[in-house]
Amino acid sequence: MGAQLRVYKRRIRSVTATKKITKAMEMIAASRVVKAQRKVAASKPYEAELTRAVRAVATGSNVDHPLTTEAEHPTRAAVLLLTSDRGLAGAFNSNAIKAAEQLTARLEREGKEVEVFIVGRRGVAHYNFRERKITESWTGFTDQPTYADAKKVAAPLIEAIEKDDADGGVDELFIVFTEFVSMMTQTAKVEQLLPLNLDEVGEKQEGEILPLYEFEPSAEDVLDALLPRYVESRIYNALLQSSASKHAATRRAMKSATDNAGELIENLTRLANAARQAEITQEISEIVGGASALADATAGSDR
Repeated sequence: MGAQLRVYKRRIRSVTATKKITKAMEMIAASRVVKAQRKVAASKPYEAELTRAVRAVATGSNVDHPLTTEAEHPTRAAVLLLTSDRGLAGAFNSNAIKAAEQLTARLEREGKEVEVFIVGRRGVAHYNFRERKITESWTGFTDQPTYADAKKVAAPLIEAIEKDDADGGVDELFIVFTEFVSMMTQTAKVEQLLPLNLDEVGEKQEGEILPLYEFEPSAEDVLDALLPRYVESRIYNALLQSSASKHAATRRAMKSATDNAGELIENLTRLANAARQAEITQEISEIVGGASALADATAGSDR
């Protein structure tokens, strides 16, 4: 009985130590998600105005440009998947990877060759384990991405868009990331970055009058200048949303782990108390039995 009690006490100490760790991770994630939310909110105005500028150029000219014009017969597509470098975030990474695989399967059914670009160690490990081809990958900055990181990711994608298909270029660019909806809700999302769907991202508001522009030197040069900035800003916003979503998912997962550890400690404590009570009862029974035997032996010697 004493051995069983020692086992319960050892498990209680182990679970208590785990609970302290998960509680600390929950608090860290809670502080980081607030900062990430602020960065997401701060990045949206720039992205919105840049999209508005692209829409103005596209609607004010008839330029055939990769940013706004869909290829007649698209044959190659690039998919950028955003995951995290670390785990302990519930289904955060698996949901994004699943969405990317579904997108890839759909594009391949359409007869398109798909080039996969991945951000985050979890996504890279998933594809490497299954021996799937990765065109290029980046790791080490998913928790706190910067605009410089977005530029680094965007560079090969922009290069692929500007190339011809014969030189390894792509006709379409998709991004798969986790959209931050709220502290409790994060959703894996697929967006087509290029060619830009002006009907979806730049619908004219009722009563809005679009200004008239004169382009110098040309509308095509303006779009050439806007292309990298547009792709970089969209990727940066997606990185920030993915980071905020990951911290929110980690916070939720660690809170659940902390609560479960607390319940386990309560159950183990009850079992330990029951074992201790049984041990005390057994000791009392042995003492009473010994005293009774001694009393019987003494009474027999007196006779």
